[in-house]
Amino acid sequence: MDIFLQADTWVALLTLTFLEVVLGIDNIIFISISANKLPKEQQQKATRIGLILAMIFRILLLLGVSYLIGMKDPIWNIDLSWFKTGITGQSLILFAGGIFLLYKSTREIHHKVEGKEEENPTEKPKKRVTLSNVIIQIVLIDIVFSFDSVLTAVGMTNGVEGALIIMIIAVIISILIMMIFATPVSNFVNQHPTIQMLALSFLILIGFMLITEGAHLSHTIIFEQSVGAIPKGYLYFAIAFSLGVEMLNMKIRGNSKNR
Repeated sequence: MDIFLQADTWVALLTLTFLEVVLGIDNIIFISISANKLPKEQQQKATRIGLILAMIFRILLLLGVSYLIGMKDPIWNIDLSWFKTGITGQSLILFAGGIFLLYKSTREIHHKVEGKEEENPTEKPKKRVTLSNVIIQIVLIDIVFSFDSVLTAVGMTNGVEGALIIMIIAVIISILIMMIFATPVSNFVNQHPTIQMLALSFLILIGFMLITEGAHLSHTIIFEQSVGAIPKGYLYFAIAFSLGVEMLNMKIRGNSKNR
């Protein structure tokens, strides 16, 4: 354990833990929205199971990190006059995850806008959401977010001594932090419809980002234009700015009610 006597190790661990928590916020939002469909006594259980599964998937992916890196090699090449790409394992996972996020987010937004959950009360037993259904959805999105998180961790700790140990410790610490704050975040999101709609909109942005990231990893060229990756900093700044504006709106609405 001599690596923990080095300053670089602690800097890498703290930085990576912070980034894992930031990347995990998207996961918490999705888990909270999915768990909100369950009875209240099952929501916290679903959230905890979801985060534990996220930790397990990330550790397993870290242990197979050499295989992940090898997935950069194209498994299928498309060469047309207007479209060129070399599809890789990484790009397929990111693309599928992006499509899944777009589908789930737009479906949730449509249901909330149209109020379909209240239209036909007699159909509720047929469409009742069970804990197992929610867990399956959480598992699918955990795999996508875990993949993106692991690739980020690998890129950050490249060349650092004891990188695998640092990454595993950072993942465990970040998941424990998210478990502590998951319930307050989940309650806050579910109690404020505008925040929930904003969160679903963020998931659409993240889904689109995953699709472009997959296209970028495949070196996709459309009409002689290369598809570039969207810098995550731009996306998270937009999310933080939107949340800041919404907090001000909530403060104004609260002051108006008090008056």
